[in-house]
Amino acid sequence: MGRYVARRLLQMIPVFLGSTLLIFLMMHALPGDPVRAMWGEQAIDPSQIARVKHDLGLDLPLWHQYWNYLSGLFQGDFGTQIASQRPVADVIADAFPVTIRLALFAFVFTVVVGISLGVLAGLRADRLLDKGVLFFTLLLVSVPSFVLGYAFQFLFAMKLGWLTPTVQNSEDFGQLFMPAIVLGSLSLAYVTRLTRTSIAENLRADYIRTAVAKGLPRRRVVGVHLLRNSLIPVVTFLGTDLGALLGGAVVTEGIFNINGVGRVIYEALNRHEGSTVTGVVTLLVIVYLLASLLVDLLYAVLDPRIRYA
Repeated sequence: MGRYVARRLLQMIPVFLGSTLLIFLMMHALPGDPVRAMWGEQAIDPSQIARVKHDLGLDLPLWHQYWNYLSGLFQGDFGTQIASQRPVADVIADAFPVTIRLALFAFVFTVVVGISLGVLAGLRADRLLDKGVLFFTLLLVSVPSFVLGYAFQFLFAMKLGWLTPTVQNSEDFGQLFMPAIVLGSLSLAYVTRLTRTSIAENLRADYIRTAVAKGLPRRRVVGVHLLRNSLIPVVTFLGTDLGALLGGAVVTEGIFNINGVGRVIYEALNRHEGSTVTGVVTLLVIVYLLASLLVDLLYAVLDPRIRYA
């Protein structure tokens, strides 16, 4: 196990370097000058702009800037936000906990509701309940998240008055309830369909027929034998989906006025501020890689036949 983990950690290094280099190059390819944009329409001495660029290291060759960025990462330095001259690490520290709460809320909602619906539909494949669940998930896949968000605001906030249309306090889970459902709706549809298909397929497997023939209780057959083997593809999807939830919060946070990572990325892109976007996305890449490693390690828990060399 230890050798496998070490090998996976080594494999993460080129993935991390490639991801950060790609986003670094993309941000520097954006049109516009973020340093000049600090003064808006005001006339400014070009020497002052050059001095700011020199202080931030933006006048160095691109490879040198990337090397400085990587060197700073190992010291916890994610760069400097050009507009406010604040360290990007401080900006992330303010915004990331908000997005984490929202994403975890959406993740728990996706896991609990998605797996439950998938199990119920898989155990009653081709029946009325199964067809209803498939139609519901198809509807969720077809509706964009921003349309669903505005529809939820109109129905539950403006018409029924059950919830607030925007989030006033990001620490209040009651206010995060509606954004979390909107954020996790697409993932819910995929998890439900994956679970349903896996349950329906494994229900016809020989080991399930053997367990039933031995006279094991149905609860044990479903909960221990059927569910554990059926969850392997679902866990694979959930591991990659956690990073997608963090990145996908850009639209949801904009709709519900949540001051999280999504809002930071959106505002930084408007200002053509590559340093902020690169720092935030770097953190998301780290979260995604760690989640993928955790998923691989969970395989052995779900299926004891899996062994790590």
